[in-house]
Amino acid sequence: MAIKMEVWGDYACFTRPEMKAERVSYDIPTHGAARGMIEAVFFHPGLVWRVDRIHVLNPIAFTNMRRNEVKSKLSASNAMSAARNGSPLFIASSRDIQQRAAMLLRDVHYVFEAHFEMTEKANPGDNPGKFQDIVKRRLRKGACYSTPYLGTRECSAHFRLWEGGDIPAIQESRDLGWMLYDMDYTDPGNPQPVFIRANMVNGVIDLTDCEVAR
Repeated sequence: MAIKMEVWGDYACFTRPEMKAERVSYDIPTHGAARGMIEAVFFHPGLVWRVDRIHVLNPIAFTNMRRNEVKSKLSASNAMSAARNGSPLFIASSRDIQQRAAMLLRDVHYVFEAHFEMTEKANPGDNPGKFQDIVKRRLRKGACYSTPYLGTRECSAHFRLWEGGDIPAIQESRDLGWMLYDMDYTDPGNPQPVFIRANMVNGVIDLTDCEVAR
């Protein structure tokens, strides 16, 4: 069962993992980011989403921005120690704050073509037609479990069901190179990154026809 989800926003940042100090965005959303936006609208353990194609509707454009981040993070061991000792656990942002440069995408607009597959966790009364009706209804209403975001939470996304005919993608083709596709959680204790060689042809990236590397 397939759906088309339209998303757009002022800024986006699909961070390249090889950039350690500063954030630099990929030219397009990763499969994991697109899947996450769809799951923010409708997630169910009885199905798994696969994004087939990404249509780019606006020209790819970057902008530079400085963002406030913190250099510390709360760890599980610190949380357990605080719970045992009764001491407060917090990050003092005034001391830990850092300004970092980021190269973001601006004025982004996409349509995701995706389908879902049923899993063994589906209930006896679940079926593909039921799930498709639910997700389409939620997209039309603008309902979501959490606000979808374009790579980082600061870049919130607007969304709706694409109900038009042809999708007016930009007429541009380019080799996008190797990029992160998604994380493989076959071994939950040791997730592995999966990379693809992505190509955009007339504004469309076909994720079902990409070279894969692990």
